[in-house]
Amino acid sequence: MRPNHRSSQSLLVFLLLIVFFIGGCKNQTQKKPMEEQSAPAVYQPGTFGYDLRLLNKHQKTVVLKRDEAMIALIPGYQGRVMTSASSGMNGMSFGWINYKLIESGKKAAHFNNYGGEERLWLGPEGGQFSIFFAPGVPFTFENWQVPAPIDTDTFDLVAANDTIAVFRKDIQLVNYNNVRFNLKIDRIVTLLTRSQIEARTGISLPAGVQPVAYETNNLLTNTGKITWTREGGLLSIWMLGQLISSPTNVVMVPFVEGSVDELGPVVNDSYFGKVPANRLKILKDLILFKADGLQRGKIGLSPLRAKNFIGSYDFGKQVLTILFYNKPDTYKGYVNSMWEIQKNPFAGDVLNSYNDGPLEDGSQLGPFYELEDSSPAAALKPGENLKQLNLTIHITGEESALNEILVKLFGITVAEIRQSFSK
Repeated sequence: MRPNHRSSQSLLVFLLLIVFFIGGCKNQTQKKPMEEQSAPAVYQPGTFGYDLRLLNKHQKTVVLKRDEAMIALIPGYQGRVMTSASSGMNGMSFGWINYKLIESGKKAAHFNNYGGEERLWLGPEGGQFSIFFAPGVPFTFENWQVPAPIDTDTFDLVAANDTIAVFRKDIQLVNYNNVRFNLKIDRIVTLLTRSQIEARTGISLPAGVQPVAYETNNLLTNTGKITWTREGGLLSIWMLGQLISSPTNVVMVPFVEGSVDELGPVVNDSYFGKVPANRLKILKDLILFKADGLQRGKIGLSPLRAKNFIGSYDFGKQVLTILFYNKPDTYKGYVNSMWEIQKNPFAGDVLNSYNDGPLEDGSQLGPFYELEDSSPAAALKPGENLKQLNLTIHITGEESALNEILVKLFGITVAEIRQSFSK
């Protein structure tokens, strides 16, 4: 999977083909909410039906469905995937949702953390090319502001049917260097079949497991009249997913082996202070990171160390989550999001995981944990675009079946994960 540059005309043709393919541009927000069409009147907390009912009360919701696999998307929250399930309305809901904020109907200062297991952001967050800080202000939380187009603005729902949804948004931004960007985001979300999962990933799904998988095709187009340059600042597509943390949940990050002299440090764990050794373990070619929502910390991998996937396994709930993304073979830098004037603004990480925890004042955003990936910095001419392709999979089933996938993909067993932070 590689970054893709197309002209605006070619992209338009591509989107028109998608719209034609999904058949008549059916808009699911005009239908009755799915939970109203289903028999059970009461859903237990933690189920897809429970979350869908809450979302339907406050936002127009688009539901994609294949058999028992389903996902819920909200145009009002930038077309993000709020949650998913592999076993129907009464099945486990995989995305973390900020019920309190959504139900309040209010907008928060700085950042409206609605939750959602896959959302599109843009980078960089910090530094001299930041789009989260106004020109010239100090890099403090009081000055930090998530841009409205990726926080509170609604994305246009172009078309949707039972398995595909297409979103679009025109955006204007100004960075810390006072450079203006005109751009367009096109976002296509597709719910995959079991055979498509196996074909895309090379994973053989054992009999008896229940998967839900969706692919998002995210395109950023320069709609302005000037070329974006490294001197003025570049943007990137930044994909983040907020998932449900638990005491038995461990993030797994494969990495490229090699010397520090050649490839640099294995992991960057200094985002919010160094992650303690009892929460982060580096094995031969795999990083384990505790994702229990009890202590704030973040890790990142450089493009020289990162592979094209990351995952987590909750051995208490028997849920395996895998995120694939299109990491390119060649690139010209990744934006740096550290909150400082940077010596190397294009030496950022490509892959991240965040574990939520209490802040200094005792409050907490979640708890949740995140899996994140980024595109390279986009030096785009007018009309050019950059693509970031994400594939998210949740698999539930018997431990023995999930163990097969873990060993093949991550080189670790369920037993080893279970024991990794037991001391």
